[in-house]
Amino acid sequence: MNVDWVRKYCLVLPHATETVQWGANLVFKIGGKIFAIAALEPSSHWLSFKCSPENFAELVEREGIVPAPYLARAQWVALQSEDALRVAELKRLLRDAYDLVFAKLTKKVQRELG
Repeated sequence: MNVDWVRKYCLVLPHATETVQWGANLVFKIGGKIFAIAALEPSSHWLSFKCSPENFAELVEREGIVPAPYLARAQWVALQSEDALRVAELKRLLRDAYDLVFAKLTKKVQRELG
């Protein structure tokens, strides 16, 4: 699984951080809140991310995209393979995930992050 380009893209977003959690998952955060999770080892899901309710409903209808285990109630989807979405669309959705999570941060944290 090639998560290098996802990692590079997510870390270009302002104040985004990464950490390895739950064994073999690369977790991307803004203000301490998760916006995307990438599998570092072979798994049934390659990448999971937050999305809007509208995008969630549309995306889970597509082949290779499912509600993310444990996170679907919070409008997260999981990609079963790298080719489930085109790179340009996935980049847009990752930016949307980042923006959705940033918008839910407290005003104080948003100000601190700029």
